[in-house]
Amino acid sequence: MLDHSYRVLDRLRLPHGLYIASPSEHYSYVWLRDSVYMSWPYLTRSDDHYESAYARIFDLFRELEWKLDILGKEKPVWEWEYIHARYRAEDVSEIHDQSWGHVQHDMLGAILFGIGAGDQAGKRMLRDAKDKEILQKLVRYLANVQYWIDPDNGMWEEGRDIHASSVGACVAGLKAVQHMVEVPDPLIHSGLNTLLALFPRESADRRADLAQLSLIYPYRLFRGMMAEIIVEQVENKLLRERGVIRYEGDSYYSTKEEQFGRGLAPQAYYGTEAEWTFGLPWLALCRLEQGRRDKAEAYLRRTEELMLPGGELPELYFSGSDRPNPNTPLGWSSAMYILAKEALGREDRP
Repeated sequence: MLDHSYRVLDRLRLPHGLYIASPSEHYSYVWLRDSVYMSWPYLTRSDDHYESAYARIFDLFRELEWKLDILGKEKPVWEWEYIHARYRAEDVSEIHDQSWGHVQHDMLGAILFGIGAGDQAGKRMLRDAKDKEILQKLVRYLANVQYWIDPDNGMWEEGRDIHASSVGACVAGLKAVQHMVEVPDPLIHSGLNTLLALFPRESADRRADLAQLSLIYPYRLFRGMMAEIIVEQVENKLLRERGVIRYEGDSYYSTKEEQFGRGLAPQAYYGTEAEWTFGLPWLALCRLEQGRRDKAEAYLRRTEELMLPGGELPELYFSGSDRPNPNTPLGWSSAMYILAKEALGREDRP
């Protein structure tokens, strides 16, 4: 199953080093966040897949340096002015003919975290002085938009709010690159203050959210009792038979969406939310962080039971059914399974 999952990532990797999220009609784009998560299994491998992904991200920001220069001085007003999260697959170019929730600070935080983690692992993340200059401008961008109080569209690219998962990603990302470029301490402290003020909520109107697991793995911002509270919230409120719903009242691929659309009040979708497969290996990784190997193993077994022929994991299953949605395979799901499976394997070694 591990080999099958790596083959899924191989199929989704593009010649320039980044990944399409899924080969489905609506997901055959490059999401920078997905590419970051899909690259993480290669952090400790000897091939160059990890560095290649970030080299293309750096090249993208070189192409957009004019935009970074503006946004490092002027706070954006319109959503399209922010750094975009989704690009065309063939040339990683901005998509201007579709409206989108471009304000996704967690995406930038994840990129910074991946750069710092790669550098610490001995990967050659900065190819030259220009890459270092770009990295510094990304830090300046997060400072100028005031990520800790600037409502963003979050991991799920929906309504703007101040999301704990987004603020936490930026805090972790900034901490990860502190040894590489200048990161003023107040820039991190401001994010930590917001994160603690929100705890244990994801946002003002959402107590529990699957995205909060990122605060435990990979960002490790919450440990001990605080981490336990977050994980228990997800398990008690969001865990389902074939995955984890993103949040209560999620209308995306709800069993009511086809008939009623997505415009009803969240309460109307309770009990009909889609069950996301990567939530299970994500919970396994979080439970491993807490030393709960028994629970981690159980979540891995449940993940493997959901795999389709060829080891593919769909994005999600419709509520209460064994019917996957068309976004199959989802590379992010395969990556989370690999990370959890290999983490358990490392624990088995003497």
